[in-house]
Amino acid sequence: MTAEVQPDYADQPLGRFLELVASRQPAPGGGSAAAIGVALAAGLVAMAARFSEDQIDEAAVLAERAHGSQRRATALAQADATAYGRVVDARRSGGVGAGRRQRIRAALSAAADVPCEIARLGATVAELAAQLAERGNPNLRGDAVSGAVLAEAGVRAAAELAGINLTAAAIQDGRALECTGLVQVASHAARRALAASRRDQASENA
Repeated sequence: MTAEVQPDYADQPLGRFLELVASRQPAPGGGSAAAIGVALAAGLVAMAARFSEDQIDEAAVLAERAHGSQRRATALAQADATAYGRVVDARRSGGVGAGRRQRIRAALSAAADVPCEIARLGATVAELAAQLAERGNPNLRGDAVSGAVLAEAGVRAAAELAGINLTAAAIQDGRALECTGLVQVASHAARRALAASRRDQASENA
């Protein structure tokens, strides 16, 4: 049996995608949601950068990096659903014994790769957001902070999902440790962004 082919999420209206997330089907699930969270974060960063040309010389470069991250994160939402579909296929496959176990293990390992990539991308977006919060247009600081916090959430969710898949596959390699480090990077970036916002509020209230 083959898992159901998923629609192209990038072509779905927002309302339809949200309905799919809430529906009684396994995908789109947590990984796709984490990827879309990172995509939204990257969009906010790109917007903040485009309004920060007077404050940051390389604002256009930061905007393009963020926009590229948004496109990549959107693609990863689809990739996560596809990878999970292969896990479903492996679990439904016929046969018993070592062959079936190996198919499931391989599918779970591949399914861990996608959230790992989401976490890498999200950590990058969080760091870009922190730069914009600290140095960008103060009128867009709230958007940059929102981007940093959303990116951090996406990284945390993706890292947890990668760990779940790796544990289910009984795989111990460098990916789980890498994801732990990425959570720390994103968390630090979000704290930087929040600190910049609070400093700004304090100066306005002084």
